[in-house]
Amino acid sequence: MDLNRKKLLSYFTPQRILIPVVIGLGVIGYMFYRDSAQMDFSPLYNAKPFWIFMTFAVLVVRDFGYIYRIRYVTEKFLSWRKSVDVIMLWEFASCVMPSVVGGSTVAAFMLNKEGLSLGKSLAYVMVTAMMDNLYFIIAVPLVFLITAGNIFPEVSAMEFSVTQSLEIAFAVSYILIAFYAFLMAYGLLINPTAVKRLFLRATSFKLTRRWRPAAYKNGNELVWASQQLKGSTFGYWANAALSTAFVWTARYFVINCLIAAFTDISFHDHVLIFSRNMVYKIVLLVAVTPGGAGIAEVAFPTFFGQFLGRFTTVIILLYRVVTYYLYLILGSFFLPRWVLRVFGEHPEDEEENELRLRPVSEEPDVKRKYRG
Repeated sequence: MDLNRKKLLSYFTPQRILIPVVIGLGVIGYMFYRDSAQMDFSPLYNAKPFWIFMTFAVLVVRDFGYIYRIRYVTEKFLSWRKSVDVIMLWEFASCVMPSVVGGSTVAAFMLNKEGLSLGKSLAYVMVTAMMDNLYFIIAVPLVFLITAGNIFPEVSAMEFSVTQSLEIAFAVSYILIAFYAFLMAYGLLINPTAVKRLFLRATSFKLTRRWRPAAYKNGNELVWASQQLKGSTFGYWANAALSTAFVWTARYFVINCLIAAFTDISFHDHVLIFSRNMVYKIVLLVAVTPGGAGIAEVAFPTFFGQFLGRFTTVIILLYRVVTYYLYLILGSFFLPRWVLRVFGEHPEDEEENELRLRPVSEEPDVKRKYRG
């Protein structure tokens, strides 16, 4: 087994998969035990078939949106079958890695092993990340306008002290995400060299020098990726933007469907749940546990408990099953088949067509070409 395959599989060891499962189910088990005397299971017997169907329909629609996007972002280089493999394994990587890390490194590696060049693999992963961030910074003002700013839970409903500063944390996160998104857009589409120099200057001080290798790596990747995107048409960017909006709207709507399946909620409640989901995702974004395990379960009642009452813990379990544990199972199924197909059918070319899971600054070609 070659070193790159070993490195890839090291991200998906049984221990990496079991740790978030144990954390998440342990937290849910404790919540069931803690609230056992007050829990109400009667909504299970009055579930609405339409909304249960909609929950799974939205999940399918969401995944199809991801598959469509990666196929068209890669300019149809990937077949539908390969697009399915990449998205399932990308989701799998996101489940077993901390949310602050994400699965982008693994995604770039997978695209490269599907036959894309290193530069194009990095470019396409950066495009999807940029579009995801742009959706968020555009959607937040819209939901603020629609809900008149009522997207935060009541302070009295808080279950842990950190969330008392939730509004400030959300505002800071929004500003940072907006800055990062526009910086990446400027770097990818206009002037990558200027952004690379900014990275290097920002890490030239004594206090920031420890991040200089990462800044050099990210700067090289940005320059390389930008070259691959030159000449992209309006249709290319329109497809990427519309599919991103489609995907994330469906992703946020899953909780709406689950809550509506067991309780009666109004249209206004739907809008409020959808809006609060954006704040909820910010909490998960900074989670240090794999896939936000434990934190996702603890934070859920803070944002959505008022709509569910004593049925909240059951919905937490169902929500994590359909949006997290399901993808752990699917990923475990897709991974060995993908490894067998890619490593079994395509000979290794270490020098010309190999994206290693290591900093790009270690690539000799990148150093020579973008030393300045």
